[in-house]
Amino acid sequence: MPVPPWRITSVLRRSETGPLVTERDFDRRVLVPEIKRVVKEYDIKYDPETPVPSDDSLAKDIWNAGVDLFLSVGVFCTSTSRRMIFTDDELKEALWNYHDSIELGIGQDRKTWSPRSIEDPRRPGCLFSPVGVRCSEKNFVKLVMAYMQEPLADAVSTPILEKVDGGYTKTHSPFEQQGGSVHALNSRQAAIRVGRPGMAICLTGTALSAASQIASSNPIWGARPSDIRLVSVISELKIDHDLMNKALHFRQNGANIGTLTSPLFGAYAGIEGTTVLGIASHLQGLMVNQGNYTCYFPIHIRHLNNTSREMLWLVSLSYQALASNSRLISGSNGFAVAGPCTEMVMYEAGLHGMVSAVSGAAVLWEIASAMNKHFERTTPMEARMGCETGLSAVKSRLKRSDVNEIVKKILPKYEEKLGNAPLGKTFEECYDLETLEPSKEYQEIYGRVKAEFRDLGIDYIY
Repeated sequence: MPVPPWRITSVLRRSETGPLVTERDFDRRVLVPEIKRVVKEYDIKYDPETPVPSDDSLAKDIWNAGVDLFLSVGVFCTSTSRRMIFTDDELKEALWNYHDSIELGIGQDRKTWSPRSIEDPRRPGCLFSPVGVRCSEKNFVKLVMAYMQEPLADAVSTPILEKVDGGYTKTHSPFEQQGGSVHALNSRQAAIRVGRPGMAICLTGTALSAASQIASSNPIWGARPSDIRLVSVISELKIDHDLMNKALHFRQNGANIGTLTSPLFGAYAGIEGTTVLGIASHLQGLMVNQGNYTCYFPIHIRHLNNTSREMLWLVSLSYQALASNSRLISGSNGFAVAGPCTEMVMYEAGLHGMVSAVSGAAVLWEIASAMNKHFERTTPMEARMGCETGLSAVKSRLKRSDVNEIVKKILPKYEEKLGNAPLGKTFEECYDLETLEPSKEYQEIYGRVKAEFRDLGIDYIY
């Protein structure tokens, strides 16, 4: 594993000694004015007619604005009401010493993720993700097995156990710790059953608190150092002591740390400001969260997705800015409005995958379905569409301008449905739980949408 991204003891001290400010003042008198300032100063403007821009100078401006915002605002620790502030030299030091690749998994299941450039012909990594979706204990192993058996998956995140042993896995309750341990144990069982025992698993969504995350760290039956452990950014540009305790535990145990960050469009900033916040959040992940990479899922605060016109613009420019100005490894986590077994979710997944891949995302982290909030409404088919389309766009050597034209043709098929999208079907309704094969209906939907993308220039691998 690479060394910590930056001096962890210095970060811990700053959470106790930085300038005092109330959270309300941090939001209203520090963060919001600085967002408005940098957007104006760097002249960042959204163009709805170009959802996938090819303007390198715009990507550069977004990077510079993100750096400016991070250095001027810092990171707010909600546990102490302190601002952790960093200098330009400190940030440059951390960026300079950042690793060139990370390794996940063990044995034959080991995978390497590396930074990519804009329109890079190299294959991005793929993480198949039902993370955040609530799941029953009865179906948990089967659902995870269905994801893990997908050949394109380098790694898999896992759903949240809603209940375990008859109790709800509420945060800070004993059932949370029990649920986190069962979650890790059952995820490992699923990997063994599909013949991928060394596969990296994103663990454990059921365990939100640091204590429960620590309890699930066990290299034999639970979370291994080669797995993915997550430390969230509290929106926007915040952290607390519980999250810092996670980072400290993961770092001391040599884990792969991923920063989980979700800037909210429609809260503090317009689409331009939210894009800049995305860059600043990546820098928080590097300096404060101690992340080896980032899981990035900017979210529309109303539709809870990132597949609309403005959100695809944000995703594309975020990755263009990161890819052309840093070596930061970031996974583009898709969020769709529609649910499984619908054409709409296939369109959303395909566009998110290709936009992310061609714009320079290092990893395709696909895809949360049905706004990630409906019980067991997730299947591997949505992730397969996002990753297969993204990888095929790379194989086809598509330019940003090519993808822009495809996006403009597909968006009208679902834009008007964003406020009233079909919820589709549950995992049990989409998959045979004995064979773990998708239904004939869903395979036919997949094939139809794939044929549409092929007609628009995506040369699919198979």
